[in-house]
Amino acid sequence: IRSTKSTVSFFMTTAYGRRRRSVTAASFEDYKDLAVASGGQAIQVSKAELPMATDVILDTSTSALVTVLHKAWKGDTAETFPFMLDESLKAVTIYITGTSITFTLTNPAGVSQNYDEAKGKLGVIQTVGNLNRIRLNPDKQSGTWQIRIGSVHPYTLKVTGQSTITFIYDFVEKFGGPHSGYAVLSGRPQAGQPATLMLSVLGRKGPSSVTVKDIGLLIVSSRDEVTNGSMTDLGKGDILVTVDKVPEGEFVVVLRGLDKLSNSEFQRQSTTQMSVSKLHIQALVSSSVEPGKTLMVPFHVMTQGGGGSYTINARNDKGFPMTFPDSLVLVTEQYGNATLTITPPASTESGTDVTLTIDAKSSSGADSNYVILRLSVVTKITDFVQPQCEVVNVFADDCPEDQSQCGHFQWELSANLTDGNGTGIERISLRQGAGILSHSSLTAPNIEAHYNASCCSQIVEFVAVDKVGNVGKCYHSIKRSDASPAVTLSPPLWLCLLVSIFVARP
Repeated sequence: IRSTKSTVSFFMTTAYGRRRRSVTAASFEDYKDLAVASGGQAIQVSKAELPMATDVILDTSTSALVTVLHKAWKGDTAETFPFMLDESLKAVTIYITGTSITFTLTNPAGVSQNYDEAKGKLGVIQTVGNLNRIRLNPDKQSGTWQIRIGSVHPYTLKVTGQSTITFIYDFVEKFGGPHSGYAVLSGRPQAGQPATLMLSVLGRKGPSSVTVKDIGLLIVSSRDEVTNGSMTDLGKGDILVTVDKVPEGEFVVVLRGLDKLSNSEFQRQSTTQMSVSKLHIQALVSSSVEPGKTLMVPFHVMTQGGGGSYTINARNDKGFPMTFPDSLVLVTEQYGNATLTITPPASTESGTDVTLTIDAKSSSGADSNYVILRLSVVTKITDFVQPQCEVVNVFADDCPEDQSQCGHFQWELSANLTDGNGTGIERISLRQGAGILSHSSLTAPNIEAHYNASCCSQIVEFVAVDKVGNVGKCYHSIKRSDASPAVTLSPPLWLCLLVSIFVARP
């Protein structure tokens, strides 16, 4: 989920009776943890209530969906959560998942609506199973809202809306050299270490229509525990953010700023949660692999936590066969080495891109990390010779010398084409000429081409391209050469003749 930044929601029905398997509390908590980490919902309803919960599916499938606030709370005592709604937000929806929930929603003007008011001054409340869904009225007021939630059980709170004011981010690392820059860092950031993020911020009329005030990392289970970062504006909406220490626990990226078009403040959060890891995975991969050949990928795993056995798993998005060790025994702060192999089938099309993910997880499941590698399947090129063409016959004797009469006559050409020991000719096409070109089967080692045209079209050129892109051509012209040029005399010769004439006169 973290590697793809996917949002996952679970809809689970409660089943009763001995002959049906019901979801246990422990298994539902697992699903809830996955949903919360991805920014989704874990909704538990009865089978009869399931159609009523489908509005959540419609909500998440809308375009330009942004997250304003996302909290995971343990409960116990009532808690108040403030959040900022700006003018650009449409279809604002609040989700609260949990049991025995009470809440009061208050807008910036002090108008409130309680959990038991299905249709109130602020919006419409729908309760299905463990889900409370609040859709705010379209005329919602911009500014700081707050919702006070009471429950003795754990619950989650999420506020979303539709807006073109949003951001995307990646953890990055700097690389040197003559063309230095920043590369995306796959995997989770290291515990207790500084980190660098690259954000691209979008506004309603481009990046220049917003002003970013602060960016930080927010613990989702804390009130407002934000690790703020130092910002460097790179222009065109790109911002480099450096934090001195990545916080422990599940966190999200939070951004606050000003929408210049409405002069209203806004806040946005990343949807998918992230957390630190004490595991570090290094892997280097060649940029390409040949179809049918096996590529070896060495990788190295190190932990700053406790040593022991760590589970290794790997997958690729094309389902190519792979081999790798099931586990590695690690010693604290020492790299364990292993090798993965991947073999694209011989039938794999050249140019196919493959995404490979390697995971490592502690035996207790408390810590895990991953690395993402990308490679291409490319057929090795050994054919560098262009197809050859030999003109065999030309029948153009009927073409008249007077071009004004050419329209009533035809001429023909036949040629042999071959790619020798190359990959074979893939296509033949006419480049010059107004006639008709035909040829025998391209699967044959020797291909016969035939061209027929009016005598008015006196030039033909057709090209043959083999399977790796080498190009050969056939060219022929039936234009007759002009008459021999008149003999001309140079000035010295004229002068000699004149002198001879004068000398010869009596």
